[in-house]
Amino acid sequence: MISLELPGIRQVALLAAHCDDLPIGAGGTLLTLCANRPDLTVHVLVLGGGGTARAGEERAALADFCAPAQVELTVLDLPDGRMPVHWQAAKDAISALRKRCEPDLVFAPHRGDRHQDHRLVAELVPQVFRDHFALGYEIVKWDGDLGQPAVYQPLTEETARRKADLLAKHYPSQHGKDWYTEDAFLSLARLRGIQQHAPYAEAFHVEKLALTVAARP
Repeated sequence: MISLELPGIRQVALLAAHCDDLPIGAGGTLLTLCANRPDLTVHVLVLGGGGTARAGEERAALADFCAPAQVELTVLDLPDGRMPVHWQAAKDAISALRKRCEPDLVFAPHRGDRHQDHRLVAELVPQVFRDHFALGYEIVKWDGDLGQPAVYQPLTEETARRKADLLAKHYPSQHGKDWYTEDAFLSLARLRGIQQHAPYAEAFHVEKLALTVAARP
């Protein structure tokens, strides 16, 4: 496959509707990206879960997923399942994040996600981060909305299993869900790996990407 390298990543913005969305959708990529990057700053905004045990789970999880990078985390308390009616608050929060950082890379949900909260974030990100390289992560769930992503990040088996282990360790509040299992996370990672000739992978959607094909002088 054609490989695109992103040198010089200094700041990353991570956006999610719920605690655990980011590690599920991009945990392996975060482990790969942040390894041996102590100067990297990771700006995180999660719209829901503030004031609950889930916010503590998220903080501890991202400390592991993003180590040794510096993590700046904000968790708001918008209601799960009803975030679209809080459109103004969501956009204000994303706009405030934009004012605080100039990321080289943005991770957020993708527009094809059928969960209304995820889709809200996906629709707001390009309105605010208008000139940034944004990747839309996928979240395995019962909605059956897995599509055909165009961008793949290969993962070693060690990284894929580390991701699954950290999800189990840091999010005990989710253990009762029938889809929240190690084999579910590894199965999707294995499928995406097959699609790009790697043991495992995470896949992302991209809406716009500008190419520069002019020869350098």
